[in-house]
Amino acid sequence: MHTTSESPSPDRQRLTHLRDLNARAVRHSVAVVGRMTPADPSRPTPCSDWTLADLLAHMTAQHRGFAAAARGDGRDLAHWRADPPSGDPVARYADAADDVIAAFAEVDDPDRPFALPEFTAARTFPATLAIGFHFIDYVVHGWDVARALGLPYDPDPALLRAALPIARAVPDDASRLAPGSAFRPGLPAEGHADLLDEILTTLGRAPSWAAPASC
Repeated sequence: MHTTSESPSPDRQRLTHLRDLNARAVRHSVAVVGRMTPADPSRPTPCSDWTLADLLAHMTAQHRGFAAAARGDGRDLAHWRADPPSGDPVARYADAADDVIAAFAEVDDPDRPFALPEFTAARTFPATLAIGFHFIDYVVHGWDVARALGLPYDPDPALLRAALPIARAVPDDASRLAPGSAFRPGLPAEGHADLLDEILTTLGRAPSWAAPASC
């Protein structure tokens, strides 16, 4: 008798693909953050009034929050709070990145509910959508850190091709004007925009942003 294993459903295949893309984007951000020196935390960033220290604290807390959400404990706001500056922020970031990658790897149901109270407390989000949120955040936040440090940012083009439709699907409405919003109102594309530039302008980032020369 011949037996055949059942092929994963399209939804499960998409979940697996998104988990892989997200892990690659997060690891790329870890490599960029790893270039920080003790003199860098006060640098300005493309994220409004946030210094690099503020941005890194936010990114670290988001990894912890999304990891908790993947494990069914996202409603606890303690997981989403940024820790006060102490110790080695680069090491804390790398540890949080490992945590969220591991937590997402445990998710095998595309519809597993994620509680994301920083988005809304009124509903949960299916795993595939929530991991997509996290993925686009870390494609863009990796660029934020690189720009703050004056470094090139060159993620795998496959990540950018996957990120662009997600960026386009983010509502461009009044929520982007709220304090602490991850994205700002979309900007016009600058000339012959490449994939990264289109993602950035769609989410309110100016690709030409650079830290002041004195920083």
